[in-house]
Order: sequence, then C-alpha cells, then structure tokens
Amino acid sequence: MSQDNSCCLVCSRGLYSCHWNKSSTNKRKYACCWFSVVTVVSLLSLCWMYICLVTFNDREDVNWEGFAKLKRWVNWFMVVIIISAVLTSYCVLLLVFALIQVALREPLNLHLLHKILLFFGVLFISFGVVGISLKWRQEWPIVPLSLQATAPFLQFGAVGALTLLSSFVFQGFHMAKDKYSKFLIAVVFVVVSAAIFLCPLLIDSPCLIKLQELPEKPKLVGHRGAPMLAPENTMMSFNRSIACGVTAFETDVQLSKDRIPFLMHDHSSGFLRRTTNVKEMFPDREFSHSTNLTWEELQSLNAGEWFLKTDPFHSVSQLSKEEREIARNQTIPSLLQLLNLAKQHNISVIFDLRCSNPENDTIDTVSTILESGIDQSLVLWLPPKQREYVNMTAPGFIQIYDNVRDMLKEGGNHLNVKYSKLTTSKIRELRSKNITVNLWVVNERWLFSLLWCAGASSVTTNSCHLLQDMNRPDWTMERLKYQILWITVDIVSILMMTALYVFQWKTRCSCHRKGSRKHNNNNISAWNEKELSPFLPTV
Repeated sequence: MSQDNSCCLVCSRGLYSCHWNKSSTNKRKYACCWFSVVTVVSLLSLCWMYICLVTFNDREDVNWEGFAKLKRWVNWFMVVIIISAVLTSYCVLLLVFALIQVALREPLNLHLLHKILLFFGVLFISFGVVGISLKWRQEWPIVPLSLQATAPFLQFGAVGALTLLSSFVFQGFHMAKDKYSKFLIAVVFVVVSAAIFLCPLLIDSPCLIKLQELPEKPKLVGHRGAPMLAPENTMMSFNRSIACGVTAFETDVQLSKDRIPFLMHDHSSGFLRRTTNVKEMFPDREFSHSTNLTWEELQSLNAGEWFLKTDPFHSVSQLSKEEREIARNQTIPSLLQLLNLAKQHNISVIFDLRCSNPENDTIDTVSTILESGIDQSLVLWLPPKQREYVNMTAPGFIQIYDNVRDMLKEGGNHLNVKYSKLTTSKIRELRSKNITVNLWVVNERWLFSLLWCAGASSVTTNSCHLLQDMNRPDWTMERLKYQILWITVDIVSILMMTALYVFQWKTRCSCHRKGSRKHNNNNISAWNEKELSPFLPTV
C-alpha cells in the first residue's frame, strides 16, 4: 500500500471527510473555518454536558415539569442526558479526527453530513440554554457553585489538554504562510495558556481546607422519607429513612374534606394522579384539590404501585422481593401516623402546609400535632402564614424561616432555603452567628461535600442512604498543598511545551535544509548533464 493510502491515512480521511481516496482539491480557507467550527462546537458541547451533570442533582424538578404539562411521568432529564452525552462524544471524536488530519498533513475537507450534524448539535444546545433560562432559571446559580468544588481539579485537566494540543498548535504555527497568521496563532495560544495557568488565582473553594479545620458533618433530613428506597410520603419511606440516621422527616401536609391532615406533595390540578391510582378508583370524580375527597376515600388509594412502575430513581432493582411487595401495598398516611413514628424515634418533623384556607388549616394542623403528644421541640414549623397564632398556641415549636430577611426581622435563628440561594461565604457567615442553616434538596456527593466544607448545619435529601456513608467530603485538599501542586503542574507543562516547540522547529529546519540541498544537487546534475551531453557517446 502506498504512503498516501496507508491504513491510518485512509481511516482518518474517511471518518472526517467521508472520502477514502485523497482529494485532489483543498479549499484551505473554508477548511480552516470548519475546523474552527468543530473546535467551538466541541467546547460548547463539553460545557453543556458539564451543566447537565451538575444539574443532575435537581433532575426531579425537570421530570415534575414534564408531568405537570403532559400528565405522564417520564424521566425527561435522563433523555436529555443521553442525547447530550451522544452529542458530546460525537463532537469530541470529530475534533480528534481533525487533529489527526492536521498531524498527517491531510486536507481538512469536512463532509456535508458532519456540517449538518454540527448545526443540529448547536441547535440542541441553544434550545437547552433557552429552556433553562425561561423555565428553570433558578438552576443557573448551581454552575458557579459547582465550580467551587471542581475548578481546582478541572484546571489540572485543562493544563493536560493544553499540553497535548500544543503540538498541533505549533505545527499549525510553523505551517502558516504569512506573518499575520503566525502572529494570530501565537497571540491566541499565549492568551489561552495564560488564562489556564493563572486561573487558580481566582479560585476560592471552601474545600481547600485542612481536615482538622473541617466543620461538623451536616445532619440529614429525609425528603418525603427516603424516596429512592420507597414510595415518597409513605410510612415505608419514612421507616427506611430512619435506617439512614436522619434527624428529621420532611414532608407536605394537606387536609381532606373531613379535615384530617394527610401527607401529599402534589397540590395542583390532578394532584393525586402522579403517586396514586385515583384515576382508576374514582374515574368520574373531580380530584383537583385535597378537599374533594374524604380521609376514608384517600385511604382507599394505592400509593406505592406507581413507584414500582415508573422507577423514578432507577432504584427498584435494589429492593428485595419482600420490599417490593411492601412498597406495592403502601397507602397515603395521615400526619398523626408520622408524628407517632417521629415521637417513637425522637426525630423532628418539618413540613410545608399546602392549603387554600391558611387560618382554618393551620388551626386543625396545630391541633393534630398537640393531640399527638409529641415533644413540641421536635416540631419545626415552616409555614409562614399564621405564625403569630402558632407561637401563641404552641410556643415550644421551633420556628423555621425560608428567607434571611424575615428570620432576622422576627429574631429567628433557623433557616431553610434552597442550596443555590446562599453562597458558601454566606453560609459561613450565618453559621458564625450561630444560625442553623438547612439546605434543600441535596442529593449528589459533590454538592453535599461542598456544603459540608462551607459549614451547613443540615441538608434535606432524597439519597440519605448514600450520604450517610460519607466520612469526609470529596474534593478536599489543603490550600498550601494545592498551591504547590498547581505551580508544579504549570511549570512541567511549560517545560514540555517548550521542548515540543524546539523539537518541531529543529525538525522543520533540518527538513528545510535537506530539501534545499536536494534541490541544489538536482540543479547541478541537470547542469552537468546539459554541459556534457555533446561529449557523451550516442547509443
């Protein structure tokens, strides 16, 4: 096989340009433009994949939005993750093929099919960004928050990638025909390199800390029990959370038609459809509000079968046959049942009150709590309405606030907010003032680790069984050790890139001299042949 048709060349050429034979044309200007497009789309896809991975903590919010619109439970977030992973893999592989083409000095003639797929990739990412900005705007703060945990380690990866790619950049620099192109390549490379090498100066992570200075591990609050291990807001779920060592049950309370407080999160139109079989049990009844059904009717509903069918957290396979049967037969529990369980195990209870009549619903709920006989200090009162009545009727309840302003205004010292509402520095500031900070909903190890380092008092979680086993945060490192490691990695990278540049420069100069010498020898041979031809014998 000839050099132009070697196996490596044919594969590279075919995968990038879909031409198995060497192209006779090389539209250099357009080829370079498309190479830039491939590079940019690859970087965009990597950034989008990163956003998907860090927002995975809140995947149920996306699935809930889908259910609210379509009335059908589908793991939409997982669909987005799979498409994003395929897109990112495709773009990165295409960039690798392009770099191989550059290394082999092959024409960069990108095939039309790749151009179309890149266009659809950009379109998909654009729709994703617009969708988050319009419907899920509260998720954007998680990106800079996540960088506090990952940036120190992403910088090491960026330095490694820069070092590997520098060889291709130097090759492009040497092959550039005019001084302007060389200057542009050099400036861009130097600017990007400086940004990557010096970005740790801007990194401030609470996890760059000595282990002996690490705050106490945040306590765990079971979000609707342990919904990864059992159907949410069922007695099975709360019992499973006890095994995780939770210090509080988090739930949602509504009142039935006959004024019995019961546990159920969904409270909008068709509020029972997601987690019960209400549609089959009462096909001709309206069930858009909790007061449409009596407590007896609510108890007749199955609240566990949906969990086995939809498998919302892909955890059903971890359940034994006996546990699946228990889950299948779960019913809607009353608030009194949960209070009795909490009293028995000395566990606190915190809840949202989903109500249309705050005054009456608050009175009935407080009455139920007092009748249960639970220690008032175990009740963490969160509903903001009718707080004065609650303070007068049950002064032993611990008042919890959902924003800093109201808490400070009313002299409280317990805060319960979404994790993205507070910066890590704000968490440290509040904790220094002896304010208890509970953050919801925290499911991923990296996020729990970051909030642990920041000093959070507790977190509300769906994955108590996973966070329970953590003995120390992930992503931790002493600041001095990180600085030494950062400087060492940067120096090694600079030395390696310098060696690569010198080697390519010397190799190119050597090839240029050999080419010139060969050209001169050919000219001398041609001159000698011309001058001596009259004296050579004729055959």
